[in-house]
Amino acid sequence: MSAISLLMDWYVFMGLRTFTADWRSRLLRLIVTWGFLLVSVGVTALFLFGLSSLSTARGMTPFHEWMLSLFLTFLVTKLFFVIVLSLGDLGRFLYGIIRSVADEKTGEAFFPSRRKFITEIAILIAAIPFTSFFYAMFRGKYDYKVHRQTIYYDELPDAFDGFTITQLSDIHSGSFDNVKAVQRGIDLAIAQKSDLFVFTGDLVNNAAWEIEQYIDRFGKIKAPFGQFSILGNHDYGDYIKWDSEQEKQANLAKLKQHHAALGYRLLLNENVVLEKGGQKISLIGVENWGKGFIQLGDLDRAMQGVDKDAFKVLLSHDPSHWEEKVRYYPTDIHLTLAGHTHGAQFGIEAAGLRWSPVKYQYIDWAGLANHKNRYLYVNRGFGFLAFSGRLGIWPEITVITLKKRT
Repeated sequence: MSAISLLMDWYVFMGLRTFTADWRSRLLRLIVTWGFLLVSVGVTALFLFGLSSLSTARGMTPFHEWMLSLFLTFLVTKLFFVIVLSLGDLGRFLYGIIRSVADEKTGEAFFPSRRKFITEIAILIAAIPFTSFFYAMFRGKYDYKVHRQTIYYDELPDAFDGFTITQLSDIHSGSFDNVKAVQRGIDLAIAQKSDLFVFTGDLVNNAAWEIEQYIDRFGKIKAPFGQFSILGNHDYGDYIKWDSEQEKQANLAKLKQHHAALGYRLLLNENVVLEKGGQKISLIGVENWGKGFIQLGDLDRAMQGVDKDAFKVLLSHDPSHWEEKVRYYPTDIHLTLAGHTHGAQFGIEAAGLRWSPVKYQYIDWAGLANHKNRYLYVNRGFGFLAFSGRLGIWPEITVITLKKRT
């Protein structure tokens, strides 16, 4: 990948030489052409340095995520530039062949000179991913959006008509690099004043210590009917190297303690009953179960003691659990709340168009899905991972309102 990036550096450099060829100021020409080359090669060098300093005992830090993000920004930008410029060069090549076949003796070179306007078009088109990626990194990843969804049920107890649930998912606290921006998201969640708060997994990237500086902040999210949480695939510490299995298990035990310090009741394949006005609903939480990921979620165990006729809300981190198991479960589970996908942190949700590359891996990757009145809601994630940005798929705070169908 780095070698390809360096080859594109040379090609873009040559294109910029064409673009600046008629500029009067030699100094300005040098700044644009050689300045680009130095910056782009420097970003690649920083990326390689970041890889060399990446420790499997710690995982990606915000520094490594920034290096990866900058490298991807320049790589994609150069790719757009190269595609446009190469199409122009292909046209020059074909023109030369046609002229050669026609045996035209014009005295011109086989290849006509590269036209400046092709380079100008390449620069304009390349500016789109360049500016978009930088927006994603500096603004988009903390541009929190509240998504509200009202779901109607015949089976909902009357006392819970209008009951509200605020959901966060995929905090990924090890990626945060702006405490004030994170606080804005927390304040927005608090402002919803929902009846119930749930967190659906991936509190950290890898290690329990990542959430410690944010415990007091997220711990201020309270709800009258309590705060409940589950584990996601990243919470088990499977993606870094531990000195021993005992160390890994100690980390998980510490993370569970952090859930308690946050004021969250961590549901580990178990259920609780919420009561209002003499009526009840069951809240069920499973450990992570994901297609291609760790599968510790035990729905049968979690459902023990739950009345088959009860209204049920399930917390399950990975939507593939709903796709593979929950929607076909013998007992109706009315609503499943999930996360995990992040919506790939990139996509389009505008003017009726909904697309993200993650759709090729998950049938239901964001928002509401329904299978025979068994609903799934997939939160787009509060945090971010690997790419230090979000574009088009913004960080989400979900507010679900349960309504009695009349």
